[in-house]
Amino acid sequence: MLNYRDAGVDIDHESLVVRSLVRELTHRREGSVRMAGDIGHFAGLIKFGEYYLALAVDGVGTKLCIAEELSDWSTVGIDCIAMNVNDLYVMNLEPVAFVDYIAAESFSTQIMAEIGRGLNAGARLANLEIVGGETATLKGVINGLDLAGACLGVQKREKVITGEKIEEGDVIIGVTSSGIHSNGLTLAREVALRAGGLNKMLPWGKTAGEELLTPTRIYHESLIVANECEVHGMCHITGGGLLNLSRLTGKMFDITDPIPPCDIFRWIEREGGVEYNEMYRTFNMGMGYVFVVPLSSAPRVLEMVHGAKIIGEIKDGTGVYLKGRRIQ
Repeated sequence: MLNYRDAGVDIDHESLVVRSLVRELTHRREGSVRMAGDIGHFAGLIKFGEYYLALAVDGVGTKLCIAEELSDWSTVGIDCIAMNVNDLYVMNLEPVAFVDYIAAESFSTQIMAEIGRGLNAGARLANLEIVGGETATLKGVINGLDLAGACLGVQKREKVITGEKIEEGDVIIGVTSSGIHSNGLTLAREVALRAGGLNKMLPWGKTAGEELLTPTRIYHESLIVANECEVHGMCHITGGGLLNLSRLTGKMFDITDPIPPCDIFRWIEREGGVEYNEMYRTFNMGMGYVFVVPLSSAPRVLEMVHGAKIIGEIKDGTGVYLKGRRIQ
């Protein structure tokens, strides 16, 4: 029986490590352009006149190991854009500019061209511009290649959504993912390697490697939804799975009718013997994005967003519950 920690990633330890880092980040600049709120939401906000500017940063993670093993770098650029812009969308922030960072033991012009095409495709989907970047040859520090980026978002201050308006009785709407996205790949890759390798053909006609390299969905329609509907909160389901919902509010998320998991997650669970709770605290399980809205907004959101489905509601209490079981 496998779990994320045995594969090399301990979520609980990482939470402690992050808290130890954030405790030391106490300096606040003087002047009119300053950080708004505390560190800890999906993106950091900066007051800028009548607007908030926001910065998000993320990378592609161990999905890059799969790209290297399959010599297919064509989609990881989309993942890099997606993991950043989706973290801005949840606060109704419009991504406008992006910078990438690529570090490698050594560089290949072919690989860089493939990554560039993916980044460009992601930028087109998210309607942003790549305004710069940095490369670093780090022989002795890094094996292989790492790809990350940072994204600038903007929104009028009164339109930013933080989750503070979430209330009991609100409807939880889940939105389908395109697959595994860019989280939990350390565990997924370990399962695939034990089950026959990345070239193993899966029952639905794709190899394990092809399935794991499917690019992350970019939820650009969330900006239109937030402009036309009353939205109290949004969430990007990334590392930590459903536990990400607790970043929005301390209230109880009661998920009674979740989106059915994609085939790849059922395969990982079966082949790796991964426990139910572990699956839902590691992967998106077929649901990559969540809207929390008043009941009156639900019909319009369902109409506007492909793959959207009512999965539960906000109740009195705390924590995230899936079919009556607390995810922890």
